[in-house]
Amino acid sequence: QVQLVESGGGLVQAGGSLRLSCAASGRTLSSLAMGWFRQAPGKEREFVAGISWSPYYADSVKGRFTISRDNAKNTVYLQMTSLKPEDTAVYYCAADKKYLGGGSQTASYDYWGQGTQVTVST
Repeated sequence: QVQLVESGGGLVQAGGSLRLSCAASGRTLSSLAMGWFRQAPGKEREFVAGISWSPYYADSVKGRFTISRDNAKNTVYLQMTSLKPEDTAVYYCAADKKYLGGGSQTASYDYWGQGTQVTVST
């Protein structure tokens, strides 16, 4: 079993930056494919970024967000810059127990964190 705990959310003005962290326990991070998703009120959960042997991104965040992993700390990060009000959502960390798995579909992931709120004001 894998436990995921997100942190780093908060309130930021448009154009600002935040870094989200996701601490994993129960399994070595290097054996997992990891992803970040987000869900705004009244909307479906959507893919933001993923990483296994390389990172990949949703078009809406490409060039602004960076996903990275620190296997020594068993932590994955999402650095968010040039934030926009439309980035406001609850952000979730997810893990796929297949290292070469992951992807942009929520059904591909086996474990989820509890989420952290990101609010971008105008």
